[in-house]
Amino acid sequence: MGVTIYDIAKEASVGVGTVSRVLNNHPSVSEATRKLVIEVAQRLDYRPNASAQRLARRKSRTITAIMPYITNYFFVELLGGIQDALFERDYDLLLYGVNHPKQIEVYLQRSLRAGHSDGMLIASIDLPPDYTQRYLKNNFPIILLDRFNENFDSFFVENVEGARTATEYLVSLGHTRLAMITGMPESTPSRERSAGYHAALAAHDHVENVGIFHPVHESKNDGFSKDAGCEVMKQLLALPEERRPTAVFVTSDIQAFGAMHALKEAGGSCPESMSIVSFDDIELAHYYGLTTMHQPIRKLGVLATDRLFARMDDSSLDPLHRRFTPELIIRQTAGPPPSRIGTV
Repeated sequence: MGVTIYDIAKEASVGVGTVSRVLNNHPSVSEATRKLVIEVAQRLDYRPNASAQRLARRKSRTITAIMPYITNYFFVELLGGIQDALFERDYDLLLYGVNHPKQIEVYLQRSLRAGHSDGMLIASIDLPPDYTQRYLKNNFPIILLDRFNENFDSFFVENVEGARTATEYLVSLGHTRLAMITGMPESTPSRERSAGYHAALAAHDHVENVGIFHPVHESKNDGFSKDAGCEVMKQLLALPEERRPTAVFVTSDIQAFGAMHALKEAGGSCPESMSIVSFDDIELAHYYGLTTMHQPIRKLGVLATDRLFARMDDSSLDPLHRRFTPELIIRQTAGPPPSRIGTV
C-alpha cells in the first residue's frame, strides 16, 4: 500500500485535515506549515490518488459520449476525432453505444447524476424535448454532433445540400434514369438526404426518378449497413431492364459497398453497368474507388470536443452552430450511362 495522508500527518506532527488543506492549496494554512507538509510528502514519495483528487475538486475528469451503432465506420472515425482532442487532456471518455431507442433515456438519465461526468457529446441522436429543458435548467455542458438544436452547441453537415450535389453530378454525367438507396425512412439522414435528392430531380424534368429504395425489413444501424445496401441493390437489379436505373445515389458509403458487391455478384460493375455516388467519405471509400460526398467526420469530433471543454470552462457562452457543406470527391464509381440498358 502506498503512502497516505495519514502517514504524512504522523511524520509532520500535524492533523490529517491540515495535510488535506495543504495538498488542495487551501489558503488557511501558514507558510511554514505548508513548506513542512510538502517537504515530508516529497521525502515519503507521496503520490495522490487520482479518484480522491477528482472528488475533492468536485470534478469527475470524465466526459460522456452517447452515439448509436459504435461499430459503424462513421462513428469509429468520429470517435477517432474525439480521442485526438482528448490526447493531451487529463480526461477519461465514458462511451455509451445506443442499439435500441429505449437505451437513450437510460443514458441521458445517468448523465444528470451529480459527478457522473463533466460534460457530454451526443452524436446522431435527437434530444428529447423534456431532456432539453432539464439540461438547460442544470446548465450541464452538452455538444450535439450530426444534429441541430438551437439551445446547444451543434456541429453538423448539410445533408440536403450534399445529397443535391451528389444527384446533380449524376445528372451532369448524362444519366436520365436515377434511383436512391437509403436507410430506414424514419432516420434523420434518410429524410434529409431524400429531400436533397428530390430537390435536384425537381430541377430536371427530363430525368426519371425510378424511386427511393430502402430495406424491406427492419435493419440494424437504421439500414446504414453493408448488408442493407446489398439487399436494396438486389431490388433494383430485379426491375425490368427498361425500368432499371443507370445511376444510383446511396446515402452512405457502407451501404454503397454492399450495393457494389451485389452488382458484382450479378456480373456487373461500376460505372460500366451502373454509376454510384454515395455519402460520408469514410477511410475505406478511397480503397473502393468510391465517388462520394466528403463530410469532415474526424474534424467534427475534434472541434466538438474542443468546444465542450470551452463550455465546461465558461457556461455563459452563447450556443455555437457550425454547419459544414459536403464536398464531392470524384473517384471511379461514377461515369456516363452505359451504351445500353440491361448490361447486368
